[in-house]
Amino acid sequence: MNNTPSLHPASAAAQAAPAKSPSRLVTDAPTRMFHWLFALCFVGAYATADGEHWRLLHVTLGYTLAGLLSFRVLYGIFGPRTSGLGLLWRKLAGAPAWLRALPKATSITKINWRQGQNLFMALAVVLLLVLVVPITLSGYATYNDWGDVLGGDWIEEVHEFFGEAMLFVVLAHLALIAGLSMLRRKNQALPMLTGRVEGPGPNLVQKNRTWLAAALLLAVLAFGAWEWQQSPNGLIASSTTSERSRHHDDD
Repeated sequence: MNNTPSLHPASAAAQAAPAKSPSRLVTDAPTRMFHWLFALCFVGAYATADGEHWRLLHVTLGYTLAGLLSFRVLYGIFGPRTSGLGLLWRKLAGAPAWLRALPKATSITKINWRQGQNLFMALAVVLLLVLVVPITLSGYATYNDWGDVLGGDWIEEVHEFFGEAMLFVVLAHLALIAGLSMLRRKNQALPMLTGRVEGPGPNLVQKNRTWLAAALLLAVLAFGAWEWQQSPNGLIASSTTSERSRHHDDD
């Protein structure tokens, strides 16, 4: 008689399943939540920039961008080291040395491309944060018709200029991520979704702070709901309201 124990199908499936590759937590939940809310608000604000029909929604998204910037600055100062603004500054501080090393490289393979990647990523993030300031200030001035007091339409032109500049930085940022993803055959945007990168080693983020990410999302939604309630016709004006506003501006 054959006394060899038979292998249970479930056990065989469990043994055949590949082991889960190790990963590390490198980006916490509040930073990731800020990133996607910031991106969505900019896309929404840019898409609603033209026309009285979307004006109040455009303004609300602009104010939300300013609020998100305030959160990011405060979190960069008082938050964990991995989300600190000092980390961005240290990456940018290495730019002169990296640029000086480029002419000295004997071949393209001798260039420290990883440092260059970190440099350009940090530069894009800093520019996106900085550009929010002139965009929101000029937008506030345009919305409150300061151009009529100061003379001319130059404030609106300034607002449009910085909006286009921010779009350029966003597209450059996306192109860099797409290029690196193809070169390394790995999705470079995935860590901003999951917060994790593949590979062994300790977690750079010790506390994920999911509660703070949820609070940030609720604050943005609450502000949008409050703005909606404050407007008699909501954030999206009807065709009749837009026509009346246009006639009022012409008068």
